[in-house]
Amino acid sequence: MASTIDNAYLQEIFPAERTDKFFEALFGGVEEGAYDIVLTVRTDAADHVEMAFELRRRPGKCLVCSLTYGLSNVFKRHPVIDAAGVAKAIAKRKGWVDHEWAIGPTHEVDESFHWIPFRVAKKC
Repeated sequence: MASTIDNAYLQEIFPAERTDKFFEALFGGVEEGAYDIVLTVRTDAADHVEMAFELRRRPGKCLVCSLTYGLSNVFKRHPVIDAAGVAKAIAKRKGWVDHEWAIGPTHEVDESFHWIPFRVAKKC
């Protein structure tokens, strides 16, 4: 039986420290970071896992001003985010021999919270 994917597991493979590492790589310093990146599970099914990269505004920062709409393309290839590595870890935990993954466009909920869909699916 495949293991479940929960938020505790996602915190293990995508720890909070990754946000500061991302901003350090992107801007040369963490002080420019307008949000925290938290990976959360939305759906854990036998053949796919739906997650979200949640962008949570940091105190005193402007999430709307931080150009989050282009992040989907950045997250797909940025080595600190390592979406391919995260997808591989999820597939391994689920017991899938082969998998595919995709990152969707940014969704703006309000001025303090945006999210980016991240899907990992078993390849048949």
